[in-house]
Amino acid sequence: MDNEPLAERLRPGILDEFVGQEHLTGKSGPLRSAIEKKHLFSFILWGPPGTGKTTLARIYAGSLGAEFHQLSAVSAGKEDVKKVISLSLNLRQRRVLFLDEIHRFNKAQQDYLLPYVENGAITFIGATTENPSFEVISPLLSRCRVFTLEELETEDLKKIGERVRNSGIKIGEKEMEWAANFANGDARQFIGLLESTAKLYKNVSIENFKLTLQTKALRYDKGGEEHFNTISAFIKTMRAGDTDAALYYLARMVDAGEDPLFIARRMVV
Repeated sequence: MDNEPLAERLRPGILDEFVGQEHLTGKSGPLRSAIEKKHLFSFILWGPPGTGKTTLARIYAGSLGAEFHQLSAVSAGKEDVKKVISLSLNLRQRRVLFLDEIHRFNKAQQDYLLPYVENGAITFIGATTENPSFEVISPLLSRCRVFTLEELETEDLKKIGERVRNSGIKIGEKEMEWAANFANGDARQFIGLLESTAKLYKNVSIENFKLTLQTKALRYDKGGEEHFNTISAFIKTMRAGDTDAALYYLARMVDAGEDPLFIARRMVV
């Protein structure tokens, strides 16, 4: 089986293949209109994990023929941004700088972006799970449109599930429904659960889903992806009023030594 994650292999390359976010990508949606009119501008995508922020940014840049540069604010710094800007200034080719988790950049790092966004040297796309009004400096925010992404509907996830089936993974309707409900609007978590279960066990069943999730719980890393997946699932289950599931995720975080203040702040939603 290919080592590349299934979510990456299934990532759509054109807007017509994108699932969900109809208010942005539908017939009169602003992103579809911008692509059709070849309008290149800076914007911020704000929404929960697994809702298509990175995919939309890639589709937008690719559809407009712009060079796409992706950085994560978790690991990138000023020098990484500087390299992309230098390429843009020297080669004079349209370039999109996509900065994932922009809320991780401090004020000084965001300030550095400002003049280049302002003069059009780069087209900037930021992605964040946090409210940009609080996490992005006002001068940069004022030069970007903000598009809000919503959690995917269960039916959206089922459409994605059909693509998982077409990749060779056998999934029953009952199992598809269970996984879609569990993922709670997060396509990456949904695909990851299906893929992990198919790799670990001979058949994709609800019981094996639960075993897969227990295995993932052992890999909880306070600074890694599982950390953010868990806190996201915790918040979603609280919003849904699913007490048992919320307590399960809370126990996972506490057992892993998560900072109680970090958890408490996320409970005020």
